[in-house]
Amino acid sequence: MNVLVINAGSSSLKYQLLNPASGELLAKGLCERIGIDGKFTYKPQVAGKQTLDAIDVAMPTHAEAIEAVLNALVDEKNGVIASMSEIDAVGHRVVHGGEKFASSVVITDEVMDAIYECNPLAPLHNPANLIGIRACQAKMPGVPMVAVFDTAFHQTMPPKAFTYAIPYEYYQKDKMRRYGFHGTSHRYVSQRCAEILGKPIEELKIVSCHLGNGSSITAVDGGKSVDTSMGLTPLAGLPMGTRSGDMDAGIMEYLMKQYNLSMDEMMTILNKKSGVLGISGVSSDFRDLDDAAAEGNQRAALAVEVFAYKVRKMIGEYAAAMGGVDAVIFTAGVGENSADLRLRFVDGLQFMGISIDPEKNNFRGEERIVSPEGSPVKVLVIPTNEELMIAKDTAELVG
Repeated sequence: MNVLVINAGSSSLKYQLLNPASGELLAKGLCERIGIDGKFTYKPQVAGKQTLDAIDVAMPTHAEAIEAVLNALVDEKNGVIASMSEIDAVGHRVVHGGEKFASSVVITDEVMDAIYECNPLAPLHNPANLIGIRACQAKMPGVPMVAVFDTAFHQTMPPKAFTYAIPYEYYQKDKMRRYGFHGTSHRYVSQRCAEILGKPIEELKIVSCHLGNGSSITAVDGGKSVDTSMGLTPLAGLPMGTRSGDMDAGIMEYLMKQYNLSMDEMMTILNKKSGVLGISGVSSDFRDLDDAAAEGNQRAALAVEVFAYKVRKMIGEYAAAMGGVDAVIFTAGVGENSADLRLRFVDGLQFMGISIDPEKNNFRGEERIVSPEGSPVKVLVIPTNEELMIAKDTAELVG
């Protein structure tokens, strides 16, 4: 079975064609600047096929983007399948499923309506996800499609973890609660962790750290999410590339009054001008911050220090929430690639049995156990593969 995985944004569309049974990736790519001028990238993973890198393709809507993807996949010279009939199903990443979805589902009209009802909870993401689904339905009639939700994995959180201490009627009427995100990533790496350690996931307490431009940490107890750092929106939790993470809500009132800011302006500051970019004034990219800190930029060094400190605190917090910890996982851009930061994340947690062997840790982007031999808590680096998880869910539901 071949599954086309689609991750649609407001003006972009990422895609991969995979065989979920074997894990084989056939092709991947990106459609950018949809509705503007259209840039198309196609990267076949089959020998002898040519890559197309950011070529101009008219994409006034997502429908043309999907058409470009399908044309490339079946192209006589560089395609990786002979015809569209070899695409057995499509798996769509959907950011927010609210309380309506605790697992992936086959897309129906009723599911589309339910996703639409969650739009106010993710106004930047869900509408774009719906556009991508509709575009695929128009170009691929009759092909079964599945929605895989970022929030679904966290629906196992107990009320004590997801309830905000605000008047309870806001939860009853408006569903104001912690939802969490990156669920597909946390689910994938925690399952892979159990496989690597050769233990049933039901017996493991895992702290999963998805650390990149967007970052979240999840407590996974017995294979289920019991707490996570992101909240109603992806703004909560750790400081990130450009997002503030947790902060005193009173700061918003002060700044809005002091500088005559609208709510839209305030949210732009918190989402796009804060985090390590806001502290450093240099960049949201940790590689740039490392370079600047090495040259003596104290604000860049402080930004990295704040981030590492918050990660370290949250690992301890979630170990406490589960009453122990068997494994800590680092994944995503920073978690997979920064050996120095991995060391800083666990520095000071040795009293909990959490430590890293510097020699084992000296690598980027590979799947390894980096804790010392005999360590009571295993520390692992596991590259995430959300697309494979989406493809597997899709195959299971439509197979």
